[in-house]
Amino acid sequence: MIPFEYRTPKTLKEVHRELKEFGTDAKLIAGGTALVIMMKQRLVRPSCLISLRSVRGLDGIAQKDGGLRIGGLSTHREVETSSLVRRQLPLLAETYRHVSTIRVRNMATVGGGLAHADPNQDPPPTLIALGATLKASSADGARTIPLEEFFTDYYETVLKPDEIITEIFVPRLPANSGGAYLKFLPRTADDYATVSAAAVVTLDKTRKTFADVRIALGSVGTTPIRAKEAEAVLRGQPVKPDALREAAEKAKEAVDPLSDFRGSAAYKKEMAAVFVRRALEQALAGIPKKAKARPTTRKTTKKTKTTKRRKK
Repeated sequence: MIPFEYRTPKTLKEVHRELKEFGTDAKLIAGGTALVIMMKQRLVRPSCLISLRSVRGLDGIAQKDGGLRIGGLSTHREVETSSLVRRQLPLLAETYRHVSTIRVRNMATVGGGLAHADPNQDPPPTLIALGATLKASSADGARTIPLEEFFTDYYETVLKPDEIITEIFVPRLPANSGGAYLKFLPRTADDYATVSAAAVVTLDKTRKTFADVRIALGSVGTTPIRAKEAEAVLRGQPVKPDALREAAEKAKEAVDPLSDFRGSAAYKKEMAAVFVRRALEQALAGIPKKAKARPTTRKTTKKTKTTKRRKK
């Protein structure tokens, strides 16, 4: 690595001050699982690293506005094992369980992973399908960004050089909803996916028609992709296997994969359709069953009539 300064601010105000001082020559570091590798390969050469590890108020998972607030410094492992996440959004906990290895998940942070913007990561498709947003903070204030609008290109986002991801907000699913995340792994379990797909479906009150559908894919383009046209195929339609297959075929039109050692572009395109269909099927299967109404029981007391024999 080339020489660099290392700053350890304690507050967001100090972080903003450091970013203003060094400008584009500075890099924020939290877990460092991706940045350190890129520095060793000399793909990035910052003159200053600004550590976020000591900044207060950027971690933790809590209920907020009918959903979950996840601090940008929360680790992948914390999301995976959080009882609150498992109870309210089990799909999110399951998705983070798929990330690399426990060693990586113990270090990598939620905000850092999103800022890294690798389109092969596991969390972005699920977060997009769940309708998540993130908050980015700078010296000029804070703004909220929908996850599906956050990524712009390979390793690129809409973040400005002086902005930092402070939190992610994930709304709770409405009634009659289910979700699934699937990852196609022809190599090792800790590898990036050849294709990944996340689906969140909501049925109407009769549970026979799709009220809403959100589908997102990873590893099939320069950014995570939301398959809106595939969603439109299902929205308002009856729940039938043919409809799922039609939506899966439509998803192929949304992706633009690159050929690499995990598979050719044509192969990935076919697998995108397969895994979208499977994710939809699994999401439907995961919708909680209706609770059966308990029969009301009345306490009855039996009255016994006694007849007295009259003596004649």
